[in-house]
Amino acid sequence: MKVGLVPPFLENMAIQARTEFAAALNQLASEKGVDVNVVIEAIQQAALAAYRKELSLEGTEIPEDFEDFTAEIDPASGEISIMKGSENITPPGFARIAAQTAKQVILQRLHEAEKDAISDEYEKKVGTIISGTIQRQEGNTYFVDLGRAEGIFPISEQTRDEYYHQGQRMKFLIKEIREGRHGPEVVLSRSDVNLVKGLFALEVPEVQTGSVVIKDVAREAGSRTKISAVSTQEGVDPVGSLVGQKGVRVQAVMNELGEERIDIISYSEDPVKYIASALSPAKEVTVRIEENEGEKLAKVKVPNTQLSLAIGKGGQNVRLAARLTGWKIDIEGLEDLREQREAEVEKLKAEKAAEPSEEEKAENREEVVEAVEEEIDKAVEEESLDNATEPEPTAEEAAPAAAQAENDIEEADQAKPKEEKSE
Repeated sequence: MKVGLVPPFLENMAIQARTEFAAALNQLASEKGVDVNVVIEAIQQAALAAYRKELSLEGTEIPEDFEDFTAEIDPASGEISIMKGSENITPPGFARIAAQTAKQVILQRLHEAEKDAISDEYEKKVGTIISGTIQRQEGNTYFVDLGRAEGIFPISEQTRDEYYHQGQRMKFLIKEIREGRHGPEVVLSRSDVNLVKGLFALEVPEVQTGSVVIKDVAREAGSRTKISAVSTQEGVDPVGSLVGQKGVRVQAVMNELGEERIDIISYSEDPVKYIASALSPAKEVTVRIEENEGEKLAKVKVPNTQLSLAIGKGGQNVRLAARLTGWKIDIEGLEDLREQREAEVEKLKAEKAAEPSEEEKAENREEVVEAVEEEIDKAVEEESLDNATEPEPTAEEAAPAAAQAENDIEEADQAKPKEEKSE
């Protein structure tokens, strides 16, 4: 079964409709979004199918060469003729019969052609951003009106902590075209990392022109995203371009993502610098690279005061930094030297403050002297009391002592004149 050739008057029908029949075909093709030739072929195939069915109803045997039969359309009236070679074998009243039996075939063929056209159109748009309106919900899956097509928004592509409702207009990433139960389906996403790239491409002219390139993106949808960018043109700041004046560009993207936090850093070929930047907002980061049997490990040390910032809440910051750079990151705390020095200074001050002043030292010496004198007086007094209790010596015991004392006095008197003469 062959369809007839497209009449010459229909070849440019999309440009100018010359008859009412052509105008009707042109309008139908425009409404369905398909080529006019597709509509004509659908009508011709339907006519041949109707003729075959008519033969079956009449009990007539289907010719063996039926595949060589063709259907032609009259350029003026739109009348359909069945041709066997150059012979017109259209049965009487066939137009009415064809209209009744071919309607479903035509509609089905047009529906298939429409789906194919939509699939081809959106296949070219995979990876781009599109606006759509949430139309309805079936379970956890939403269906989005994209204009010519209906997109499917499954739960696996939805963002945590986002709420959707009918009539809500949002931006989506066209992730893929997949074959569904009822034909090709346009799968939409709001959790894919490429959504962030696409939104920045819409907001940042430098990304559109290629002077700024987004190298890597690590994202936990609905919570936080890290982006690294590099400039391909001298004098263009990649981070400043993405942030925009007073943060207007990055804020526009954050608003579309539901206030999802976005960190933007400069890309570097040096993994030490790249990893240190990826761990922002932590500062004073020291990175040591280790590669062993293909395993890329980075040993990172940060001051204890920066440790919580480097790790992030629930380990999110270091987790995203590892995804962004492609390195496994091991973080250790490091005693803050500044705090250590301050502690030592405070200790010295405390020790110095504990030492007595010169006045206090003089007072302490006087107190010691007084205490010693008191001890001496006390000892003398005790000795006097002890002597007082002893019995007085007898005359015989005291005589040697008295004789010795007299000898000492005489020796002293004799030595005195010698000292005066020497003077």
